[in-house]
Amino acid sequence: MKKFIALQVTLFMISATTVYPCTNLLVGKKASTDGSTIISYAADSYALYGELYHWATQSYGPNEILKVYEWDSRKFLGEIPQVRQTYNVIGNINEHQLAIGETTFGGRPELVDSTGVIDYGSLIYITLQRAKNAREAIQIMTKLVANYGYCSSGESFSIADPNEVWILEMIGKGVGNKGAVWVAVRIPDDCVAAHANQARIRQFPLKDAENCLYSPDVISFARKKGYFKGKDADFSFADAYAPLDFGAMRFCEARVWSFFNKANKDMAQYVSYAEGKTINPMPLYIKPDRKFSVQDIQNMMRDHYEGTELDWRYDSGAGPFNSPYRWSPLTFSVDSVEYCNERPIATQQTGFSFVAQMRSWLPDEIGGILWFGVDDAAQTVYYPIYCANTTVPPEMAVGNGDLLTFSWTSAFWIHNWVSNMVYNRYSDMVTDMNKVQGKLETQFKEHGAEVEKEALARSKKSKDEAVNYLTQYSNSSVKEGVAEWKQLGEYLMVKYMDGVVKREENGKFTRNPHGNPEFPIRPGYPVEFRRKVVEETGDKYKVLDISK
Repeated sequence: MKKFIALQVTLFMISATTVYPCTNLLVGKKASTDGSTIISYAADSYALYGELYHWATQSYGPNEILKVYEWDSRKFLGEIPQVRQTYNVIGNINEHQLAIGETTFGGRPELVDSTGVIDYGSLIYITLQRAKNAREAIQIMTKLVANYGYCSSGESFSIADPNEVWILEMIGKGVGNKGAVWVAVRIPDDCVAAHANQARIRQFPLKDAENCLYSPDVISFARKKGYFKGKDADFSFADAYAPLDFGAMRFCEARVWSFFNKANKDMAQYVSYAEGKTINPMPLYIKPDRKFSVQDIQNMMRDHYEGTELDWRYDSGAGPFNSPYRWSPLTFSVDSVEYCNERPIATQQTGFSFVAQMRSWLPDEIGGILWFGVDDAAQTVYYPIYCANTTVPPEMAVGNGDLLTFSWTSAFWIHNWVSNMVYNRYSDMVTDMNKVQGKLETQFKEHGAEVEKEALARSKKSKDEAVNYLTQYSNSSVKEGVAEWKQLGEYLMVKYMDGVVKREENGKFTRNPHGNPEFPIRPGYPVEFRRKVVEETGDKYKVLDISK
């Protein structure tokens, strides 16, 4: 009798063509400050609950199969043979320091094959359980869709191991054409790259298997469908399978530009492209002016276009407290004219995000870290989760609450509780939030060297001992951090309740000589907001002198 093994998946997101979710940043090992390879991922969806997934290493018999469920909907898609041995996976990294992220670019809708058995989400997690490095991951991913069909729309994948970083872009071939057309490009070690819901691979080398892999029919299929005419050397994957429009530039490529603009001063010239005004595509990857640390990438995931032409903290839509957020949807109409909100990297609808760090000079169980956070990347804490960890902290475990069930022990709910206070009084509360965020992440960074030194000593005696030690460290870090975040929420509630501000001294709320709380400060609204109100209303609210 066959044993059915269910692949656990979670609701992820709705069509990228309407919500433009997810951002990935990629850093080659010679472009990082310490020789790490780095990729990041924000899983952005109003339908995603932020959890840390885990699959333990396991052996299977020759006749066992795997049930595949669509990550977005939990719809049953079909069955595929199970492999004899799987690897430990925690979040989006496995025990061999292989990490995978994604962004959906959608592309031509007629190329979705609804009969396929493999969707993009299950493709990631099945591959992480089966591959040891990036090249093997590409081979497994492309074989899976070739053998069993690909049922998702166009997808960009970030795939990295301790030595290489790749972008794989893939789209199906429509109902009745099992498989996918795809191309994978290795990011040079001294370069950085990014993708954000728009296909980014254009022309690619046709005779450089060391740095570029592609399906045999990626060009011929485009010719057959009428997407491309011309010489093979001029073929552009992105132009053929995901042509640009305003949304692709303003909502998607703009996020890539924001990262590139901070990496290389010459990228400022592409601002009009990011604004959707001119079609002058950016390169797939660039050589940065400086090297990036893990902390740099964490901070970049928190970007709202601050200090650029797309900074939107100072118009009337930002409200009185200079908010870099607008509520969904992305576009709106006034008098039959359509307008848009910006779509920065950091956004309120993030379920979880991570910055994956892979280090070739350390044993795998120590070298791979998934810096993992839940909720809005700008207001999360990136906790250190080591790639061979064998258990998940209860605060991030699947089943601890869901989108319709609040839990005071859930990291996702605690962070959302705090974020939704900060959103409403952003310029004031974000300062208090940043202090706690910075304190915790600095603490993790400073303790990391000592923790890894101890783990390395234990690893020489027993790998399992090192893994257990790191698992306990990660879980205790999450427990303590979430507890401190809950205290932050309590502090914000007390300090800003009812629109006033409680008085403080040396970090403590003050009381009068008789023991009662000091009368709070009533700051009202910032002066610029008051000026806007007066400009709009004239003398409507003017205080009149009636004594004359």
